[in-house]
Amino acid sequence: MGFTLNWSNYCLNLDQRTHVMGVLNVTPDSFSDGGRYFDLDKAVEHALVMDREGADIIDVGGESTRPYARKISSNEEMDRVIPVIEALSEELTIPISIDTYKCEVAREALKCGASIINDISALRFDPQMASIAAKAGVPVILMHMKGTPENMQENPAYEDLIPEILDFLKDAVKRAVAAGISEDLIIVDPGIGFGKTFDDNLKIMKELFRFEALQRPVLLGASNKAFIGHILDKEPHERDTGTMATIAYMVINGAHIVRAHNVKKTVETVTMLDAIKRGSVN
Repeated sequence: MGFTLNWSNYCLNLDQRTHVMGVLNVTPDSFSDGGRYFDLDKAVEHALVMDREGADIIDVGGESTRPYARKISSNEEMDRVIPVIEALSEELTIPISIDTYKCEVAREALKCGASIINDISALRFDPQMASIAAKAGVPVILMHMKGTPENMQENPAYEDLIPEILDFLKDAVKRAVAAGISEDLIIVDPGIGFGKTFDDNLKIMKELFRFEALQRPVLLGASNKAFIGHILDKEPHERDTGTMATIAYMVINGAHIVRAHNVKKTVETVTMLDAIKRGSVN
């Protein structure tokens, strides 16, 4: 099945190769790199480095969604991300994604140069988010999450993991289309680490091919997450090898976009895998 995203001045051919979304956390408390890019100049420079390393999208987030993270107001979130997006919009030719579930943040981010909405709530937490995305005509990433960041890891349980996630995402796509969002601009994310046990995360990756039933491109973000640290006994900044292993398996199993902290290693990994899948160098 062919997936090409066309909007505004952008075109992402997701059949041609695996695309890489570089993570830019403008937060003091994200699980992997909290505080590292909280300063405006450092955030902008890091995004430009990721661009040079081959990122296809820069995903800017101003609120940590790690387990048990505290909520912040829309104003505080905008204070963090809007100056970064404004600066990057003058420097980058690749699309900027705003990682938020708040309509006020998304609206301002789109005005300032963002052109993708990455909503961990799949448009559930803010009833106005869908209409903002529809009016803007931008791609929307709909992610599965059980609960909220504050409680999602309090003993998450499923009767049948993959079918439940598939049903959730099918409903999310239907809601988005009903709100006026073009189905051709919808991306789905099974939500690694969001209301999942370590074994759940592994099962999602092992059975990722089942998400082809959604007939939408699949994005996955396993980079540096806790299940990798649990298996390898590594801290977040030591999980590159484990992350590349998960990315390799996800690409083999059908991921179209992978979200990563270490863009350079991720681009090299997916470039090799895409060549192997094609069976040719070019």
